[in-house]
Amino acid sequence: MKFENTGIEKLKADINRLDDVMQEYGLVRAGQWDYDRVTYDRKFELKEGIFYLRIQGFAAEGDVDTFKATIQLLTPLLGKHYYPHGVEYGEGENFPASLVTQCKKILENVAEEISQFAL
Repeated sequence: MKFENTGIEKLKADINRLDDVMQEYGLVRAGQWDYDRVTYDRKFELKEGIFYLRIQGFAAEGDVDTFKATIQLLTPLLGKHYYPHGVEYGEGENFPASLVTQCKKILENVAEEISQFAL
């Protein structure tokens, strides 16, 4: 599921400040990066299954591995995990309404904070 028009997809920010804000909201980058791309995930374990809120981005300037990069964020996603195949984001997936509401609130807060220092 894509969260369209959150404003996040219009933001560019320094990777170090971005890491701090994302961490505040439980969105972890950990090892999910390469030289040009980053992925922040937040895991939700519900009775309906395991879900991930994902915010991806790419280096508009610099390299991620040097911690000197400007990251252009992309449209956030919500996916359901299926063992052992991975995460599915398709429109045919069924997402609990309470989870969607919670994710929208998280994305609203993240966008508001990042917009204060966005480039």
